[in-house]
Amino acid sequence: MGWLLTQILGCLLYILFYRTTASTLRYSVYEDLEKGFVVSNMANDLGLDPKILSSRRGRVVFEGETQYFQINTHDGSLLVNERIDRERICGQSQPCLLYFQLILEDPLRVYGAETEILDLNDNPPRFPKTEYLLEINEMTVQGTRFPLENAQDLDVGIYAIQNYHISPSEYFRLNVYNASDSRKRVELVLVKQLDYEKTHTFNVQLIATDGGKPQKTGSARIRIVVLDANDNEPVFSQSTYKVKLLENNAQGSIAVKVTATDVDVGTNGEILYYFGHVSDKVSKLFSIHERTGEITVSKSLDYEKEKNYQLEVQAKDGGGLTAHCEVIVETIDVNDNAPEVIATSFTSPIPENSPLQTVIALLSVRDQDSGENGKVRCFIADPQPFKLLPSVKNFYELVTDALLDREDTSEYNITITAEDSGSPPLSATTTIHLKISDINDNPPIFKQQSNAFCISENNNPGALIGVVNAFDMDSENNARIHYSVIEKQIQNLPLSHFISINSDSGGIYAMRSLDYEQVTQIEFAVNAQDSGFPALNNSAIIKVLVLDKNDNTPMVLHPLLNASSSAEMVPLTAEEGHLITKVVAVDADSGQNAWLSFHLLKATDPSLFEVALQSGEIRTTRRIQSKDINKHKLVVGIKDNGQPPLTSTVTLNLLIAERFSDAYLKHTDLQKQEEADPSLLTYLIISVSVISLLFLVLIIILVVVKCHRIKNRKCQTVDMNVGASRAIQFPTGFLEKQNTGTIHRGYLSGTNLTTDSNNHEVQICKTNKEDNLAGRGSHDFSHLLIGINTEQQPWSWMNAEHL
Repeated sequence: MGWLLTQILGCLLYILFYRTTASTLRYSVYEDLEKGFVVSNMANDLGLDPKILSSRRGRVVFEGETQYFQINTHDGSLLVNERIDRERICGQSQPCLLYFQLILEDPLRVYGAETEILDLNDNPPRFPKTEYLLEINEMTVQGTRFPLENAQDLDVGIYAIQNYHISPSEYFRLNVYNASDSRKRVELVLVKQLDYEKTHTFNVQLIATDGGKPQKTGSARIRIVVLDANDNEPVFSQSTYKVKLLENNAQGSIAVKVTATDVDVGTNGEILYYFGHVSDKVSKLFSIHERTGEITVSKSLDYEKEKNYQLEVQAKDGGGLTAHCEVIVETIDVNDNAPEVIATSFTSPIPENSPLQTVIALLSVRDQDSGENGKVRCFIADPQPFKLLPSVKNFYELVTDALLDREDTSEYNITITAEDSGSPPLSATTTIHLKISDINDNPPIFKQQSNAFCISENNNPGALIGVVNAFDMDSENNARIHYSVIEKQIQNLPLSHFISINSDSGGIYAMRSLDYEQVTQIEFAVNAQDSGFPALNNSAIIKVLVLDKNDNTPMVLHPLLNASSSAEMVPLTAEEGHLITKVVAVDADSGQNAWLSFHLLKATDPSLFEVALQSGEIRTTRRIQSKDINKHKLVVGIKDNGQPPLTSTVTLNLLIAERFSDAYLKHTDLQKQEEADPSLLTYLIISVSVISLLFLVLIIILVVVKCHRIKNRKCQTVDMNVGASRAIQFPTGFLEKQNTGTIHRGYLSGTNLTTDSNNHEVQICKTNKEDNLAGRGSHDFSHLLIGINTEQQPWSWMNAEHL
């Protein structure tokens, strides 16, 4: 036990201080170490800071499924993770090596390592059977050798079987020798002639020992039966048969045929063939025909499991004599194993702005075949922006080979093919599903950079005008768009007084009722901004066109509505088609809503006048006759072309006259009084009454004065010269009342203005020369025609004598 501890301690010291100049670390450990046993400080061996192992998620990866070691990411120690049984891992192969890799991520780094598993003497020698029967003819000569079945020891090296010996016997001794496969063979040698009559059976104990300290042993009992004389034993044609078989040889095919002969006759010359000392594994793979000696393949061979097979064949005659030969079967490898591709490490998703040579995955490849059949190359079948770079032994790195664009391709199915160099070559594929994560590299885009929407005027506040729509080729938050309007002034008011927008849907709404006559178009910009970081935005021009409705009636510009009672003069000599006047009207609406048509709704004499439908011109339809009345009233309707149409009316008074005479003026004034407002007429009557009373008082005063003068002197004839200096001035109060407009136009029964502009005379003329002032009332004074001096000289009365 102390020796074993010394060996383990020496191995550990060797591991701790052993470093190679190659890039692959090499360690040696004994099998059957406890879980958690520290093999070495791998971080120190690689010159790494142990903290890196934790921060970069260091781990140990084996090619197989069992993880025999693990690494402590805190201090960098390489620990035993599973019980290591060298015999189960490598069998009889030497050296027994375990390959593994230390993988660090962010960035990815791989370190290769191998560990040699050292054998311990943990398996004793064992014979396949606990008892063997050996039949020997009594005539067997001294020195005859009888091969015995070897013991099996799973250990290797010095811990394998080193020697055999038997229990003491005077008839037999043991001969141990090295065979061609470097394994020890054992034979029982007859050293003394047997005598059937003396002894029929012998029991010999066969003991096998290994080289461990302490030694381990295994034993089997050999029961020797002495047979009656058979003096010739079978003889094989060859002591050793060698054959090569393809591993894919068909089941039931003949591998080799062994032949033995016996010169004896009868039953002693009949030979039967048997397998000698073979393992259970070999007995399942091969079978022998006991009569013909043909060895056939019972089960498919596998070069990857066993490359050579050794079979011992016995030939026994009827007398019990046997002969032995050795059959060596060498397996030839065929390309029957496809390569394997395993994604040891894989990162998904990766951002679309990943730089070139970004490591996506670490792939391990292996092929169980050997030679050219086991050489593997990896490649990506389809053209894609990725490539494979060789890493450490049997490892490849999958890296980016071009810039990625998620908006172009968001996912990749990368098919990686591994192909060996066999004939024909075998291949295997694995598919890596890689997702590309989004970055905010695309601004929102409007379907149209300029959009036009229409809305009818007089809309309800909050009415939907239209919806703008932008899209973003990014995804998730980077594609979530918020809309806003860029504020501006419209008619000295902020845009928000007219328009609002839903930040999520892009719906544009009217904040107030719009009036086409005030605003015909609203133009503004809408901004679309995504939710990425940093946020990207774009804008589009929006035009809102306000559509007109027929909501305005025609407005008459001529004649004015407050002067509709004024008369238009029509000469007595007017011919057919004579233009009297023109009705001028406008409509605040637009388009066909503003197309106006004029209609004669009412007329005193419909046969005398007509209105042009489009222009509104009023013309005579025939020549004026003497029998036609002088006063006419026309009602003209103005209608627009909207749906429904709106209408306005205007009333015109027409007066047929040759000139402005008293009769026509009175007639016109009376017409005006008839059409005047009753309240105004009342005030007018009161005013006229007051003025008439004052005028009457004035006349009485004048008569009194005149009578007084008559008493003093005789009546004199008064010259009617307008420029007489004896003219009597109007009282100031009377003139003021005249200027207020309260004197009716009827007082001015006739007005004669001289054609000479330099004639500044005021003439007071009697209407009837036979009448005198004394014979008339105050109201007859209204028949006087008063001429107004164009230079606004003072009013004056003529001499009283003339009156």
